[in-house]
Amino acid sequence: MAERGQPQLYTIPAHRAFADALAAGLIRQFGADPLGLARGLVLLPNNRAKRAVTDAFVRASGGGLLLPRMVAIGDPALDEAVGAALDPADAVDPVPPAVAPMQRRLILARLVVEERARTRQPVDAAEAVRLAGDLAHTLDQLLVEEVAPRALREIDLGEELSAHWRRALDLFEIVLDRWPGELARLGCIDLADRRARLLRRLALRWKDTPPPGFVCAAGVTDTAPAVAMLLRRVATMPRGMVVISDLATSMEDQEWQALGPHAPDPGTGTRKRSIETHPQFHLKLLLERMGFNRAEVMRWRDASEFDATPARGTAIANALAPADFTGKWTDLPAAERRLTGIAAAELATPAEEAQAIALALREALETPERTAALVTPDRALARRVAAHCGRWGIEIDDSAGRPLSILPSGTLLLALADAAAQRFAPLALLTLLKHPLVCAGEGRRPWLDGARKLDRVLRGPRPAAGLDGIDAHLADAPRREVARRASAAAWWPHARALLAPMERVFAGGEQPLAALVAALRETAQALCGDFLWSGPAGRAASDFLAGLEVRAAEGPALVDPDSLAALLRTLMDEIAVRPPQGGHPRLAIYGLIEARLQPADLMILGGLNEGVWPGQSAPDPWLAPRIRVALGLPGQERGIGMAAHDLAGALGAPRALLTRARRDATQPAIASRFWLRLQALAGETWARGRALPLERWTRDLDDPAIHEPADQPAPVPPALLRPKKIAVTDVDRLKADPYAFYARAILRLSALDPVDADPSAAWRGTAVHAILEEWAREDACHPDKLHDRARAMLNDERTHPMMRALWQPRLMQAIDWIALTIAEQGEAGRSVIAVERRGSIDIAGVTLNGTFDRLDRMPDGTLAVIDYKTGTPPSPAAVRAGFSLQLGLLGLIAERGGFEGISGVTRGFEYWSLGKRSDQFGYVTSPVDPAGKNDKILPEQFTAIAAENFAGVAGRWLTGSEAFTAKLHPEFAPYSEYDQLMRRDEWYGRER
Repeated sequence: MAERGQPQLYTIPAHRAFADALAAGLIRQFGADPLGLARGLVLLPNNRAKRAVTDAFVRASGGGLLLPRMVAIGDPALDEAVGAALDPADAVDPVPPAVAPMQRRLILARLVVEERARTRQPVDAAEAVRLAGDLAHTLDQLLVEEVAPRALREIDLGEELSAHWRRALDLFEIVLDRWPGELARLGCIDLADRRARLLRRLALRWKDTPPPGFVCAAGVTDTAPAVAMLLRRVATMPRGMVVISDLATSMEDQEWQALGPHAPDPGTGTRKRSIETHPQFHLKLLLERMGFNRAEVMRWRDASEFDATPARGTAIANALAPADFTGKWTDLPAAERRLTGIAAAELATPAEEAQAIALALREALETPERTAALVTPDRALARRVAAHCGRWGIEIDDSAGRPLSILPSGTLLLALADAAAQRFAPLALLTLLKHPLVCAGEGRRPWLDGARKLDRVLRGPRPAAGLDGIDAHLADAPRREVARRASAAAWWPHARALLAPMERVFAGGEQPLAALVAALRETAQALCGDFLWSGPAGRAASDFLAGLEVRAAEGPALVDPDSLAALLRTLMDEIAVRPPQGGHPRLAIYGLIEARLQPADLMILGGLNEGVWPGQSAPDPWLAPRIRVALGLPGQERGIGMAAHDLAGALGAPRALLTRARRDATQPAIASRFWLRLQALAGETWARGRALPLERWTRDLDDPAIHEPADQPAPVPPALLRPKKIAVTDVDRLKADPYAFYARAILRLSALDPVDADPSAAWRGTAVHAILEEWAREDACHPDKLHDRARAMLNDERTHPMMRALWQPRLMQAIDWIALTIAEQGEAGRSVIAVERRGSIDIAGVTLNGTFDRLDRMPDGTLAVIDYKTGTPPSPAAVRAGFSLQLGLLGLIAERGGFEGISGVTRGFEYWSLGKRSDQFGYVTSPVDPAGKNDKILPEQFTAIAAENFAGVAGRWLTGSEAFTAKLHPEFAPYSEYDQLMRRDEWYGRER
């Protein structure tokens, strides 16, 4: 059949709601016949556009209506649907099936691993899968642009290509050489190739036998040659038409021609660079590939006629003009610079931006039938806005979906793989055990109780690796932890039995991917049951694991278990899980692709910062930019032009709101180039003023208006609650910071160590005390055996590697000093009589108890109290101020018979520090001096002074009624675990 002379090409400007205008125009042309629309076919870019046009037909009809057939052709992933809709079942030469995406990804990953191994540049499976994704994307671009792989070998690379790009290109060519063989083995072709073949076959068939009804291709902006060929065929058919979104028909010819693509220069053969960042470039390229001129494009006529583009559309087009043509801005009349109906809100942080957008959406609901939508490429911003809307009970769906990797089913799989790879280290293990899907249902509460008990006993430095390490940690409990660890140990075997199969598989080293995935699936099922696979996210996870397990044999031969979590994350990040329909009927959140053709009375364009909208162009790791240009592939900046076109289309709504945050989560943010262009064009008319109330509401919503900082706390508990027992180590805390003592002893609050904590100074002190205690009890302080005990502690697998590397040299030198010093003192008649013994006495109406590190008998028969320090001992100034009297109080308990079997007068008070002095680790210092030098106390006075000081402290706070004032002597209260409880930062420095 002969082609029509005049092509039917139309455009709908941005200020017209595309879907509504399209539906109205089709009803106007074909709605008179009840079956006129039903006989037609509408080709659309994606499934979201199908829904938008369907809703538009419903709105325009006002009653019952037989809709035309709608087919999405713009997305390669929808290729199979296109084939079913457009390719006849009785075709003589059917198009081969497409290779499954997962199968293709894994095969390409295997090829990458094999070729990198051959060149002695090995990569793990996770990195290979990531590279295979980029490889597949580049391969698709070659297929879409119909560039033969042999064209790579015909490019004159010259000497400018770096060694890195040459290696990448060599590997890319090898994979391309092997890939056709893989496809032939499978009897399949690439998805993009199959889509192109289907569309070309359809175009040829329609040339001779066009459909009986009308055919309308609407909103399709894909510039692929196969798509352009089909659109040309549709435009020239007797009942065909092509409708383009927002083509700049009024742009000056000089500006239009400057966009490119340009013909090669006759003299040099080089091409002038196209302006791919312009929002009209892809439409110009599409028209050229269709073989038509912009002058042939007419304005679409719908039920409500219009004659001219509104001034706002002209202003937006001027704002987005190529850089060489922005000089005209200064000469534009005010009408062509005014962005009527557009407001701009600039907020301080992403949190404020989300709050402002939620308020704007909520305000839209105050007007009956008004619709509003947020359009943003920032999915984190979209999630925040949805959460803010939830505070008003408004359910709003993000139609762009969320990646499977951040949804419960995905995070469970990642947590399980990560915990197994880390050999069930505490933090990874507890993350897994407390996951909301684990043991969900009736057994959830007992499970959580057990997990919390385990959490409590895993605080502090990491135990030995593996499940056996957890077993040993629970069994090897210090005295104060016996009951708590026994409670956790009673629950642990149940959880251990579920995790043991996963540990056995991961302990086997490199193995087939299928075995790892099967172990992951079975363990996840055992932990979660069917809850793991329920809901949209669960079904997506089920389909993903099933596809991965079935196709695993096509991937890398062996996979390191430690890389499984990274491999899964890479793949799950690319799986978007879209919510089922059911959100608010008048509000929506869209991604840029989902927003195309979607109408709303108020369009909110969020995240207008550079790097977000437009996003950063992802570099191609396989083909250098110069090679891409030589092959005719889209430039890396093509996406910026598409983002600009999406922005211009969204700004065509009756009202629009632009938002940005002045900083992101980590640093100041740069305004989007689109924001800056609109602001520069509008000048004084830039509509920040209209958004100022919204910015103020955002701040006021959570602003308390009056700040009333807390006063310095000073609780006064009744005498009945005041403790009548105190340890010598708590006396300084009581005197320097009574509130901290109150929180610890009366409120029974104590700080928890972090999970998997680095060894702290307190932990190091405990470890040294344990070594010295065992040495004294079991080795009778034999000098030759202390070194071995320290070495055994450092070589224990529970000892942190960093501590072993940094602390070992100084510890061993200090340990040797202790052994040598004790041996020398023994020769002089001094002996160790006890270590780590607890005792108590009644004094000043309370019981004072304490534990000494070591007690020696001096040659003259007196006692000496020794306290080991891994850090700096207390200063004499603190002793003179009435603090750091711990040794004196321990000496007092010894003199009064508080330590069973020990009697005598205490005259020695020594700190044995493992710190450095005079180029040596280890030294002795004392708060007393027999000669009274340096303002030190005499030894015979120390216990009496300590007793008097303690009596005063006990009389004020333990048997008396004085308030427990916070930070009474802050210079002697360095501990900070109760600072938040006492709200220190609110009152410190303004105490009454």
